[in-house]
Amino acid sequence: MAERKTAAKAAGKKSGSAGKSTGRAAGTGRGTARRKQTQELQVMTANKTEVLEIGELDQYYFGQGTHYTIYEKLGAHRAWYNGKEGVYFAVWAPNAKAVSLVGDFNGWDITVCPMKRHDPMGMYDVFVPGLPLGSLYKYYIETGDGRGLYKADPFGNSAELRPGTASKVVDISSFRWGDSVWMKSREKKDPNKEPMTIYEVHPGSWKKHPATEENPDGFYNYREFAHEIAEYVKNMGYTHVELMGIAEHPLDASWGYQVTGYYAPTSRYGTPEDFMYLVNYLHKNKIGVILDWVPAHFPKDAHGLAEFDGTCVYEYADPRKGEHPDWGTKVFDFGKSEVKNFLIANALFWIEKFHVDGLRVDAVASILYLDYGRQDGQWVPNIYGGNKNLEAIEFFKHLNSVVLGRNHGTVMIAEESTAWPKVTGKPEEDGLGFSMKWNMGWMHDFLEYMKLDPYFRQYNHNKMTFTMTYTYSEKYILVLSHDEVVHLKCSMINKMPGLYDDKFANLKAGYSFMLGHPGKKLLFMGQEFAQLQEWSEARELDWYLLKEERHWQMQNYVRALLTLYRNYPALYQADNDPKGFEWVNANDNSRSIFSFIRHSDTGRNNLLFVINFTPVARPDYRVGVPRRKLYQLVLSSDDTQFGGSGKERPDKYQAVKSECDGRPFSFGYDLPAYGVAVFKF
Repeated sequence: MAERKTAAKAAGKKSGSAGKSTGRAAGTGRGTARRKQTQELQVMTANKTEVLEIGELDQYYFGQGTHYTIYEKLGAHRAWYNGKEGVYFAVWAPNAKAVSLVGDFNGWDITVCPMKRHDPMGMYDVFVPGLPLGSLYKYYIETGDGRGLYKADPFGNSAELRPGTASKVVDISSFRWGDSVWMKSREKKDPNKEPMTIYEVHPGSWKKHPATEENPDGFYNYREFAHEIAEYVKNMGYTHVELMGIAEHPLDASWGYQVTGYYAPTSRYGTPEDFMYLVNYLHKNKIGVILDWVPAHFPKDAHGLAEFDGTCVYEYADPRKGEHPDWGTKVFDFGKSEVKNFLIANALFWIEKFHVDGLRVDAVASILYLDYGRQDGQWVPNIYGGNKNLEAIEFFKHLNSVVLGRNHGTVMIAEESTAWPKVTGKPEEDGLGFSMKWNMGWMHDFLEYMKLDPYFRQYNHNKMTFTMTYTYSEKYILVLSHDEVVHLKCSMINKMPGLYDDKFANLKAGYSFMLGHPGKKLLFMGQEFAQLQEWSEARELDWYLLKEERHWQMQNYVRALLTLYRNYPALYQADNDPKGFEWVNANDNSRSIFSFIRHSDTGRNNLLFVINFTPVARPDYRVGVPRRKLYQLVLSSDDTQFGGSGKERPDKYQAVKSECDGRPFSFGYDLPAYGVAVFKF
């Protein structure tokens, strides 16, 4: 997490420094020629049934932090007024002296479209008749100390392609959704009891077109990407995609984690309607969509949220709370009702307007701890003298209660890297209310173990077993994300010890352990076919590797694991119930073999895993089992399609009365080097 912010900071502390802001230099002075509105503004939406004008109730609820559809009032909206079609603009700038609308439609002249102020909240609005969709605009803000700022629209639904920084007028109300079957089905599901294998994807670097003059970056449009990713994900067997970098951001190297347009899908890949098409198409193909969401911080770019009206509107005014020293970014003021409303409404915007199925909330720990990334003297204790951000705690409880309460079947996922208690606990029981949490502890221990020379694994056996001491304290997702394959950390395959073939065998064993372990799963793109290079946002994945035998065999193996996962409820129904997992032998450190059982709710089709993490074959291996039953081999890493020897072996094994692993019954199995065997019983 910290690496991506640091990288963005190194590339330019202000992440939009690559280009000048459209309209930044427009205008020669405010002057006195302001056009006065002579009558009350009554602006109607396209169906002519709803008044858009900022009213007293809008201001009241926004001030209370409970105007959950404020994005329908603030921003730019196609509208009618006095029989004329045009666009209605509204912005919150409470400490501005005056605000005017500037754009390519008025020559960026600050005197042409002054905006009317609405108190007590300090909202401004204006209606511009005849304004076409696609028009570029900004707000010119005259500050209390006499400065003039050109700001993009915080609630704008689109922006021009970087390095331009203006907002763009669009209409997101006319898209015709066709995912009603998915949406109705989602309402009835409990995500914790459903299969969830997430494919984490950065759309701009998953695949690229050859660069052309029209498309120098080679980006796939959202619609092209929809068809390509849906086909691939269905073929592999993932249940969800998690999309990185969708909210508008100035700098590619930030990977989308320094946002300037919270209500705008990035224009790198097309229009908001194109993005709607992507979500709609994935839903039609029974694939869920999760977005990265970044309420932790925002960049200092001149056109963004930082000091929006010349004062700290969105961020804490005290730099000890309002800035991240390591990242060079601003921190949202979670004590301000309007700011919390901005963020909660934004989460609802993506879920309710764009139909996404959940949000993965970035850098939660940096929000919860007042001293996160700060030295002594760089932070302010709370009223009790502690380091917990009490305002942020209340924010998360409010956020998750509203989002999940209004949208049953969706998920709110915390990337929280500490041992903060009850992240997925109920708010009424002093929990934060998230649906799930990334299991960062498991990830660190797992990778440390997998990097070891197999000889030394016997001395580090507990790295793979320790996680079960806390697995049921939260509702976890096991993650091998983008953060683990960047900044000299190596790709997954190159983390593995040994020579060429050993690396692939190790990785298959590791992925098998991950799949069998309780918790939902996430794997970053490219690691399913053993991408050799570290990931870079500047290039596409190394798809050419699939012409090489070991790489397509690895892809086959991951596909087989995902198929096994979806076909056997034992692997996901009881992720959060201790009855769903049972060690057979957690202490075979001398041979570095792990054996365990995943139990289904019904007691049928339980799965027994046996995984060998050394290059030593065990042809006489015996495993203890709970019943004198027939055990059917349903997955063997030794199959030729996975790069194994292809040695013939029985499909079924009869347990006999012979004590092993502290159990009265057992059966023998010819376990190969780095062998994985999964049995159904």
